Amino acid sequence: MERAHSLLLNEEACSQLAEHQRAEFVFEWLSHLKKLLPAADRADIKQNQRRLVDQLSSVLIGSPGPPTRWVLAHCLALLYRLGDPVPASLLVERCNDIIRSKDDSPSGLPTRLAAVACLGSLYEQLGRMLVGSFRETLANLLKAMKSAESQGRYEIMLSMERILRGLGVSAVPCHRDVYKAARACLTDRSMAVRCAAAKCLLELQREAVFLWTTELENVATLCFRAFEGSNYDVRVAVAKLLGTLLATAVEPRQPAAPRQGGRSRSSLEEVMDLLWGGFLRGGAGFLRASGDMLKGTSSVSKDVRIGVTQACVVLVSTLGGSWLEGNLPALLSLLMELASHGRATQTPADAAVTRRCVSFILRSSLGSLLSEKAQTNAAKQLCLAVAAQKRAVDAALSEGNVESRVSAADVSASQHVLVCCLLELGSLVQGLGSTAAPLLTDTLLDTVISVLLHPVASARLAAAWCLRCVAMAMPSQCSLLLERCAERLAALKSSPEAVAGYGAAVAAVVAGVQQCPLGIPHTKGKVVLGLAEDLLRSATQNSRISLQRTQAGWLLVSALITLGPAVVEHHLPRLLLLWRCVFPPSLREQEMELRRGDYFTWQVTLEGRAGALCAMKNLLLHCKELLTDDIISRLLTPLACAVALLTKLPALLRSYGSSVRCWSVVYRLRVYELLALLPPDTYQESFGVVMNQLVSDLSGQDNLNQPCSELTLLPPLCNHDDLLLVGPALLDTDHRYIEEQLLGSSVGGASLDHDPFSLCASGLEAPAPLPPAVALTAAAVRLFGVVFPHIITAQRVQILEQFVQTVNQLKGQRQQTVQTHVCAALCSLLKHQVSTRGSLGPEELRVPALSLLLGALESESRLLRCLAAEGLSRLLQLVGEPAFTVSVTLLCLDKLKTARDAATRSGHALALAALQRHTGGISSPQNLNTCLGVLFTLSQDNTSPEVQTWSLHALSLVVDLSGGLYRCHAEASFTLVLRLLLAAPPTHPEVHHSLGRCLHALITSLGPDLQALHPDLADVGSAVAGLRSSCLVGCGVMQASPDCLVQAEAISCLQQLHMFSPPHVNLACLVPALCELLLDYSMLVNLCSSYLCLRRAVVACLRQLAQREALEVSEHAVALVKDLPRRDNTQLDVTIKEVGLEGALFTLLDRESDPGLRRDIQETLVHMMASSATTGKLGHWLKLCKDVLSASADSRAPVEASQDDEEAESGRDDDSSVFRARSESGGPFTALRWATRRFAMECVCRIVAQCESADPAHFDMALAQERRLHESTDFLVLHLGDLVRMAFMAATDHSDQLRLAGLQTLLVIIRRFSAIPEPEFPGHVILEQYQANVGAALRPAFTADAPPDVTAKACQVCSAWIASGVVSDLRDLRRVHQLLASSLAKIQAGKDTSSHLYNEAAATMETLAVLKAWAEVYIVAVQRSKQKESSPAPANEGSGSGSGGAGLLKLVQSDLSTLSRLWLAALQDYALLTLPQEYASQLPAAGGSFYTAETVNQARAHYSSSWAPILHATSLWLHSTGFVMSEDGPANLSRPATPTSMGQHGSVGGAKSPEDVSSDRLHLILGISVEFLCSPHSEDQMENITSCLRALQALLDVSWPRAKVGNDQALSVELLSVLHRLMVTREAAAVQLAVLDLVRQIVTAAQEHVKEKRHSAEVDDGAAEKETLPEFGEGRDTGGLIPGRSLVFAALELCLCVLLRKLPQLSPRLAGSTPAGSVWTLSDSDCHLVSSALAVLSDLPSICSPEGSVSILPTVLYLLLGVLRECGGVGGERGGRGGRLQALKAVLSSPMSRQEKSRGAWTLLLRSALNTLLGYWEPGTLLTALTVFLLSTAPDVCTVQPLHALSLQRFTAAMDAKDPLVVSRCYQLLASVFQAQSAVAVPYIQALGPHLVRHLQVLNQTPPQQRLHPELLLQQTRDYTQSPQLAAILLPILISFLLDENTLGSAPAASRSLHEAALKDLMRLGPQHSAVFRSLMASSPHLKARLEAAVRGNQESLSAKSSSNTPTASSKSSPSITLKTNFL
Repeated sequence: MERAHSLLLNEEACSQLAEHQRAEFVFEWLSHLKKLLPAADRADIKQNQRRLVDQLSSVLIGSPGPPTRWVLAHCLALLYRLGDPVPASLLVERCNDIIRSKDDSPSGLPTRLAAVACLGSLYEQLGRMLVGSFRETLANLLKAMKSAESQGRYEIMLSMERILRGLGVSAVPCHRDVYKAARACLTDRSMAVRCAAAKCLLELQREAVFLWTTELENVATLCFRAFEGSNYDVRVAVAKLLGTLLATAVEPRQPAAPRQGGRSRSSLEEVMDLLWGGFLRGGAGFLRASGDMLKGTSSVSKDVRIGVTQACVVLVSTLGGSWLEGNLPALLSLLMELASHGRATQTPADAAVTRRCVSFILRSSLGSLLSEKAQTNAAKQLCLAVAAQKRAVDAALSEGNVESRVSAADVSASQHVLVCCLLELGSLVQGLGSTAAPLLTDTLLDTVISVLLHPVASARLAAAWCLRCVAMAMPSQCSLLLERCAERLAALKSSPEAVAGYGAAVAAVVAGVQQCPLGIPHTKGKVVLGLAEDLLRSATQNSRISLQRTQAGWLLVSALITLGPAVVEHHLPRLLLLWRCVFPPSLREQEMELRRGDYFTWQVTLEGRAGALCAMKNLLLHCKELLTDDIISRLLTPLACAVALLTKLPALLRSYGSSVRCWSVVYRLRVYELLALLPPDTYQESFGVVMNQLVSDLSGQDNLNQPCSELTLLPPLCNHDDLLLVGPALLDTDHRYIEEQLLGSSVGGASLDHDPFSLCASGLEAPAPLPPAVALTAAAVRLFGVVFPHIITAQRVQILEQFVQTVNQLKGQRQQTVQTHVCAALCSLLKHQVSTRGSLGPEELRVPALSLLLGALESESRLLRCLAAEGLSRLLQLVGEPAFTVSVTLLCLDKLKTARDAATRSGHALALAALQRHTGGISSPQNLNTCLGVLFTLSQDNTSPEVQTWSLHALSLVVDLSGGLYRCHAEASFTLVLRLLLAAPPTHPEVHHSLGRCLHALITSLGPDLQALHPDLADVGSAVAGLRSSCLVGCGVMQASPDCLVQAEAISCLQQLHMFSPPHVNLACLVPALCELLLDYSMLVNLCSSYLCLRRAVVACLRQLAQREALEVSEHAVALVKDLPRRDNTQLDVTIKEVGLEGALFTLLDRESDPGLRRDIQETLVHMMASSATTGKLGHWLKLCKDVLSASADSRAPVEASQDDEEAESGRDDDSSVFRARSESGGPFTALRWATRRFAMECVCRIVAQCESADPAHFDMALAQERRLHESTDFLVLHLGDLVRMAFMAATDHSDQLRLAGLQTLLVIIRRFSAIPEPEFPGHVILEQYQANVGAALRPAFTADAPPDVTAKACQVCSAWIASGVVSDLRDLRRVHQLLASSLAKIQAGKDTSSHLYNEAAATMETLAVLKAWAEVYIVAVQRSKQKESSPAPANEGSGSGSGGAGLLKLVQSDLSTLSRLWLAALQDYALLTLPQEYASQLPAAGGSFYTAETVNQARAHYSSSWAPILHATSLWLHSTGFVMSEDGPANLSRPATPTSMGQHGSVGGAKSPEDVSSDRLHLILGISVEFLCSPHSEDQMENITSCLRALQALLDVSWPRAKVGNDQALSVELLSVLHRLMVTREAAAVQLAVLDLVRQIVTAAQEHVKEKRHSAEVDDGAAEKETLPEFGEGRDTGGLIPGRSLVFAALELCLCVLLRKLPQLSPRLAGSTPAGSVWTLSDSDCHLVSSALAVLSDLPSICSPEGSVSILPTVLYLLLGVLRECGGVGGERGGRGGRLQALKAVLSSPMSRQEKSRGAWTLLLRSALNTLLGYWEPGTLLTALTVFLLSTAPDVCTVQPLHALSLQRFTAAMDAKDPLVVSRCYQLLASVFQAQSAVAVPYIQALGPHLVRHLQVLNQTPPQQRLHPELLLQQTRDYTQSPQLAAILLPILISFLLDENTLGSAPAASRSLHEAALKDLMRLGPQHSAVFRSLMASSPHLKARLEAAVRGNQESLSAKSSSNTPTASSKSSPSITLKTNFL
C-alpha cells in the first residue's frame, strides 16, 4: 500500500493486483490524494492536472463503490479548485452525459451514482464559477430522480445539498424546484432517502426564505408525514429540519420582505400551534383528522409524537438559553396546554406518552440549556404553573355540584400538567443540590405539598416524588418535611386524598434517606411505624377510606424498611406482628374467608396483603443481615397463606369480575417478586401451586389477549452484544427517555401511578414502573427460572411439552405472544441454572427445550431470535456433552442449507456462531472451517441486507470465540470485510454496523501481532504490514460513512489498533477527526445530537490516547482549531483556542449527563493533567481550574475579607483586596454547574499531589524564584495566591459538595505550604499573608445552619491551621480559635438544632471532629511550650507576638477542664465500641456519651477516625496534672457524664475515690492503646500508632502511673510483648525509636519499684542486718526467669530483636548472611536504635536479684561486646558510639557487681568479657572500651594475669601506632587511667612510665612540625611526679621545651602550647622538689639560662596582652554588629 502514497496513481502496480485488491489500492490512493493536494505546491498540481484528471476519470467510469465515489468526488473538486478551474465545466458536462445515459448494466449504476456525487462536490468546492451550467445540471438531476431507485434518490439528494451549499444565494431561482423534489423524497419508503432529503431541505432553508414563511405550514405537515413509520435516524434528521425552520421563523437570521397577506416573522404561539397540530392530529389532512375525531379513534402514531417532541427540543435549543430565559413563561404555558389537551390523553397509554414527551422537552431545555441561576428561576415558574393548576382544581371541587361547569375531565386533565411540572421541578432541584436552598424561602414546599390533596393519584405521587427530590438535594429538609407531612397525615386521617397523598409523601421522603449520608433522627422511624400501625388499625373503621389507609400504611412500612438493618432491627417484632395480622392464622381460616365479604372487602384485603408482601420483599432486599432462621420461620406461615390464596383468585374473579381483577394482578405480582428472592427450600410444599399458576400466567388462555411487551421482557435475558442486531432502539441515546415509548407498542407507557410502592426504590431518577400486567409477566418469567428445577422430573417434562404444544396450536399474534413468554421463561431457567451451577435434568427435557428454541429462531421478531440463540448456547453449556453440541450445530447447518426466508437464515446464522459462546469457544479447526464457509457465503448475499447483517455479526462472534485458531483465516476475512465495506450501499447502514464489529473482532484477534516486524522473515513482516494496512483502510472507509454508529465503530477499531500497535496510528489525522466530531456533537448535545454512542466512542478513544500521548493530543487539537474555517457555532472553537482541548472537555463535562461519558471525560482530563501539569503547563492548568471555578452565574457568593475586624488586620495584605468569589467576567467559561466546579477543585488537589513527587522547587519559594530567573519553568509555590483564592471561592460557595472540596483543598494547601519560609522577610512563612482569607473561608462552615459534614471538615482545617505555626500573632490566632470555641459550645449544649435534622450519627461525627480538632491543637500547644522551655527566646522578642508555646497553651487552657471530660467520655465510648462481638451485651442500653444505641454501627467509623489524637491529648492533660484530680469543672456541662463516673453503674457505694478514678483513667488509656497496637491493620494507621506511643510515653513520664505499671509486672510484660510485635511489623525508624523509649520507661518503672521495695525493706529491718535482707528483683534466689511472665526476659527479647535486625552478624547463625562491610551502611537512625537498645540492656541487671543478674549478665555482655566489635567507631559521638560506651559503663559499674552474693560470679564473668574484648582487638577501635573496663570494674577484675599483661600490650601497641589519631586517643585514655584508684593506676604507671619518658626525650629532638601531641604526654606525667627521682628526669625535658623571648612570638601554635604547658608544670614541680630543682640549676647553667629567658618572654607576652585588653573592654559597650530593625 505504500506504493499508493503518491500524487499520481501507480497504474503499473495497480494492474498487477487482483480485482478486490485493486479497489482497496485505488481507495488508499484517493485517501492519500485527499490529504496531499492541500499541502502540495500549486505549480505541481497544475503540471500534473491533466494526467490526474484522466486517472480520476478512469476511476469514475470504473464502477466505484460508495466510499470510493465520495473520496473521488472530493479529490476531483479539490483538484480543480487548487489547480486550473476552467476545464471543470467539461467534467460537469461529462457527468451530466453519464447521468443521462440509459446504461442498465450492473456497472452502469455505480458509475451514474459516482457522476452524481462528483457534480455535488464540484459545485460545493467551485461554487459560483460553475453557476452557468447550474440550471441544466439541476434539471438533469431532477429528471434522473424520477426513474432512480433508492440509492439514486439518496445520492441525488446528497448532491443537491452540496450544490446548494456551494452556490449559496446564486441558487435562489431553482429553490422551488429543489423544494418540490425534496418534498417527495421526505416521505420516501427508503429511510436513508428521507434522511438525505431532510439534510437537503436543511441546507435549502439557509437561503430559501419561503420555507419558514409562506410554506412553513406545508413543510411542517410534510415533516409530520415523514415521521410516520420512520426509524430513529429519520426522526433525528427531520426533527432537526423542522426545529431549525421553526426557530428561524421565530428569530429570523435575515430580514425577509413581507409576503402578500403574510408576515415575515411568526410568534412562538403560532409556531407551537403548528407543532401541537402535528402532535394531536399527525400528518393527516384536515378531513381525515376530522373523520377520525368523529369515529372516536386517534390516528396519531407514537413515532409522530416522538418526532414532534424532538423537533420542539431542537427549536428551543437553536433559539438558545438566553431566549429560553426570556420566554420561559410563554413556553411553559404552551407545554401545559399540550399536556392537558383531551386528544393527547384519550387513553392511559396516550397520556403516558404525552407526559413523557412534555417531560423530555422540559428536561432537555431547562436541564441542559440553563445556568444554575436560570434553573432556579425556572423552578419558580414551574411552582407558579403548579399553583395555578391546583387553584383551578380546588375551585372546581369547591363548587362541585351537578350544575358545575368544571367537569371531571378537566380535573383529570390537570393531573398531566401537574405530573410534568412536578417531575421536572424535582429534577431541577436535585440537579441544583444545596444551591436550591433559596427556593425554599419562596412557596415551593407549600405549593408542592398542596398537590398532595389532588383527587388524582398520579398527581399526588408526582408531588411525593418531588418532595423526595427536595429531601435528597437538601438533607437538612428531610426531617422537617417528614414532620410536616406526618402531622398533616395524622390531622387529616378522614380524607382519602390526604391519607393517600401525605402517606406517599412520608414514604417517599423516608425512602430518599438512602441517598442522604447524614440521614434522619432514629426517632423518626418510630414515628413512621406508629403512623403506619395507626392507619392499618383504623383501615376497617371507615369503608370510604379503607383502601387508602391500607395502601398508605403498607407504603410507610415498606419505606421504613429501606432505612436498613440499624433501624429495622429495633422494630422487627412489631413488623412481624403486622404481617401475622394481615394474613389468616391458618389455611382453614383462609378457606372460611372465601365464604364471606363482598368485592370491596376483597379489594381492601388484596391491597393489604399485596402491600404486606411488598414490605417483606423490601426486608429481603435491604435487611438481609436480619434474616435469621428464626425470622424466616416466622414469615413462613403468612407466606403459605399468601401462596394458597393464588389458587382461590380464579374463584374470586368469577364471583366479582373486573372489580377485583387489577388487585388480583398486583397481588400475584407481589407473591412472585417475593418468592423469587426467597430460598426455594423455604416454600417447597407450595411448588405445585406456584408452578401451576406460573404456567397459567405464561401460556394460559386467559392471558393470550394480554399485550406482550417483548422489548421490556427479553433484553435482560439476551446477550448484550446481540442486541445491536435489533436496531438502535435499544441503544443508549439522548432520546432514550422518549424512544422507550415505542418499545411498549400496545402495552401502554410506564408511569408512576402503576405502582405507588416504586416510590421506595433506590435511585436518583423518577421511577417509571410498567403496567401491572406487563410487570406480572416479567416476574413470572423470573420466578419460573427459580422454581422449575425444584419440581419433580415428570412434571418438568410435562410443562415443557405443554409449552411446545400450545405454541404449535396457536397462530398469528397470539402464537408470538405465547412463544415470547415461554421462551423467556425457558431462557430464565437456563440462565439461573448456569449461575447456580445446576443442571438441566434428564435427557427427556432436552427435546422440548430444543424444539422451543429452534422454533423461536425462525420468528419474525428479531429480539426473539436473539433470545433463542442465547438460549441455545446456555442449553449446550448446561448439558455439557460434545455429542449434543455437534448435533445442534448440524441442525443449524442443515436448516441454513434448505431455508430461503430471511428470518430463518439470519436466526440460524446467529445461532451457529453463538452455540460455542458459553462452552469455551471454538477449539476445532474443522468446526471453524465449516462455520466460516457458511457465514462467508451468507454475508455476500446482496439480496437480503438482514441476512448479511446477521451473518456478519455471527462472523464477528466466531472471530472472537476462535482466539489464536483464527490467525490463518485473518487475511481472507479482511479481504471479505474490505470488499463489502467498499461495495455495500449506504442505504443499509446496519450492514456497515456488522462489518465494523467484524473489523473490531479481527483487530482484537490479531492483537500484538499487528506490530510485529520480523527482520528475518520478510514475507511474514510484509503480510503483517498488509493486514495492518487493511485495518487502516477499513477504518478510513467507516470514518467517511454518513452514519454515526458506523463512525463510532471506526473510532473503536482505531482505538483497538492504537492499543496493539501505537506507532502505526497517525495521531495527526486521528485527533483532529475526533475533535471535529466532539466539537460538532458537543455543540449539538442540546440540538438532539442523537448519537450518545458516538460521543462515548470519541471520548473513550481520547482517554486512551491521553494515557500515552497527552501532549501530542492537546497540540493536534489546538492546531485543528486554528486551521478550521469559521462556522455558525463557534463557542467551543473559541474555548479550544483560548484554553485548549482541556477547556473544551470541561465544557463538555458540564453539559453531559451520561455517567459513563462523564467518567471518561474526567479520566481523560486527569491523564492529560498527569502528563503535563508538572512539565511546563502548570500555570495553564491552574488558570484553567480557576476559570472553571469562577464561571458561576451566581452573584450571591460572599466576598472575602469583608468583615470589619479582618479589614483592619489585613490592610497590609496585597492580595486581600482582590480576593472575591464573584465570577470574573470575560472568562472562557460561562455559568458552569457545581459538579464541574467541584471536579476542578479535585484537579487542583491532584496537581498539588503530583508536584510533591516532582521538583522540590515547587515547595521552596527562594529556589523557585532563583530558578525562574535562569529558566522558563513554572513552580507551584509561585501560584500560592491563586491556590488560596480558588480554595476560598469553593469553600464559600452555596453548594455543600463544593464547600467540602474547597475545605479539603485548603487543608492540602496548609499542610504543604505552612513550613515554606518567605525569602523577603526572614523568620516569616509565605502563608502568613493569607490569614484573613483562611479565616473568612472557614467562618461560614461554623454558622448554625451549616451541615455537620461541612463543620467537621472545617474543624479539621482549623486544627491544621493552628497547628501549622503559620500564625505569628496571638490576636490573629484567636480568630480561628473562636470558631473552634463556638463549635465546642455547640456540642456542649447537647441537643442542638442539627440533632433534630440529621441522624444521631451525624451529631457523633461533628462532635468527634470538634474534639479531635481541639486535641490536635492542644498537642501542638504542649509541644511548642516544651520547645520554648528547652530553647528560651531572645530577650528582645516581644511578648505579644508569641504564637506558640505559652500563648497557644494559654488559649486552650481556659477550656481544658471541659475538654478533658469530653475527651475521656469519647475514649470511654470508643473503648466500649471496640469490644468484640461476644461482649455486645455489655454495651450501655441507651448508648454512650456521644452515640445512641441505634447508631452504633455508623458511629464506629467516626470514632475510629478520631480516637488517636484524643488519646494523645488526654495523656498530655493527665501528664500536666500529674494525675491529680481537680474538681473545678464547669457547672453547665450538660453533655455526657463525666468520665469520673466510669464504672460507677456497677458500684453501690456512690462516688469513687480519686485513686480509683485515676486508676480507671490509666487503664482506659492503656487498654485502648494495647488493643490497637495488638492489631494495627495497615500502613495508613501509622499516625495512630505514633499517637498511641506518644500517649503512653506522656503517661509514663509521670511518677504515679509509672509506679502503677512498675507494681504490676503482668501489665508490664504484656506491654512489652505488644511493643515487641510492633517492632517486628513496623519498619519506620520513628516508630521503632519511640518503642524503645517506651521500653526504657517501662524498665525505669520496674527499677523504681525494685528500689522502693529494697529501700522500704532496709528501713523496716534496720541497716545493720543487710545480709539477711530478702532479695528483691527478678530471679529471686534461683536466678531463673520465666518466659511470658518475666519483664527482664521480655525486654531482652525485644532488644535482641532490634540488634539482630540491624546487626545480623551478632547471631552465630546469621553471621554469614550479610556481606562484609555492610555494617558501614548503618544510618544515623539505625545507630540511635542500637544505642537505645543497649541502654535498655544496661538497665536490666538493676531490676534483677543478685542471682538473676548473674543469669542475664552473659547475654548482656555478649550483646554489648558484639555491638562494640561490629560497630567500632561507627556513628560518632552523636550517632551512638557514646551511648554504646555509656551502656557498657552502666553494666560494669552495676551495684550487683559489689553485692556479696553475686560478686564472685560477676568478677569471673567480667574477666571473661574483658578477655573476649581483648581478643576482638583492632588497633584504635576498642581501646576506649578497655579503658571503661579499667575505670569501672573492681581492681581484681583487670589486674589478674594474663589480662593485665594483654591490656598493657594493647596500650603499648597503640602508643607505637603509625596513625596520629590513634596515638592521640591513646594518650587521652592513659591520662584517665593514671588518675584511677592506685590499685589500677600504679601498675600502669610503672609499666608505661619509662615508655612515656622515652617518648618525651625523642620528642625533644624532633622538629616542632613533626611532634605528635606532646602536651598530652606532659599531662600524663603530672600524675606520677611525686618521687624526686622522677622529677630529676623530667625537669630537664620540660626545660628543653621552653622558648625564649625572641622565638616565642614567631613560634608555631603547637610549640607555644607546648611551651606554656611545660612552663606550667615547671612552676608546679619547682616548689614541690626545690632541692632537686636547685641542684639541677646549679649543675646545668644552660638550662637555667633557658628557663630565665622563657620566664621573661612569658612576662612580656602577659603585659602585652593586658595592655591590648583595656581598649577592647571599653569598646564592648557598643556592639560591633548592629542588628537592623528598620527594614525599609
